[in-house]
Amino acid sequence: MSECIVCGAVSARPFLPGLLRCLACSHAWADMQLSPQQLADLYRRDYFFGEEYLDYVADRAIIQKNFRLRLSVLERFLEPTRHRRLLEVGCAYGFFLDLARGRFDTVTGIDITEDGVRHAREKLGLEVVKSDLLAHDFGGRRFDVTCLWDTIEHLPRPDLFVERIASLTDPGALLAVTTGDIGSLNARLGGRRWRLIHPPTHLHYFTRQSLLKLLDRCGFEPVYDRSCGFYRGADFAAYNLLVLRWKQKWLYELLHRTRLTGFDFFLDLGDIRYVVARRR
Repeated sequence: MSECIVCGAVSARPFLPGLLRCLACSHAWADMQLSPQQLADLYRRDYFFGEEYLDYVADRAIIQKNFRLRLSVLERFLEPTRHRRLLEVGCAYGFFLDLARGRFDTVTGIDITEDGVRHAREKLGLEVVKSDLLAHDFGGRRFDVTCLWDTIEHLPRPDLFVERIASLTDPGALLAVTTGDIGSLNARLGGRRWRLIHPPTHLHYFTRQSLLKLLDRCGFEPVYDRSCGFYRGADFAAYNLLVLRWKQKWLYELLHRTRLTGFDFFLDLGDIRYVVARRR
């Protein structure tokens, strides 16, 4: 893909290994094309159990701890009589929807991961569908709040997804997005070793400016724009570092057996952006 999905410029140049960067707006993306089947294959059960995550379901408490932080920010902008129907794009196993359903009249999720959708529906009793947002027919339903938690970077065409969300919402509706900020100090210092650079799962790399530009082009005006921290389980952090990055599984297993990783901690590296925007 040579045309920038944010500004439409065709001035992309190699940036970091495997990435292109738009010279006009600073947006970056992976220099690859994935078919729908290749994309679906990335997010099979193994992605959540051993590849990207150690054990997504076992980490539910920490994952929901992070979602509570994000929901507490979002709640500042909710009008009780206006924002009643929520849609989460990329809902995975439904842990955010499980928290949010007490706050909204309806909560709906959509994802392409079969195992996650099954868990959300059968274990949590949620209204979740396995489908592609761009192709799914909601039967005329409208939504007041849409959330993409650490999802937009996984999409081949984030611009089309935001346009689709705009078509499903009315003026005053809210869109909440979190994603890595490749323009942050931590990302610039990390360069090619920045922890959030890992195509093919992360395909797009926004800066604060390019994310706001895309939202504006699709009819959304920011009302909140900050970096956000997160809780991380020490066991997951050790697995990510020792197994996935350094390939030292023996050392991870040693620490795991000694229970030295049985706690969680809060971290804010300034490289994750949280934006809440209102539909114009």
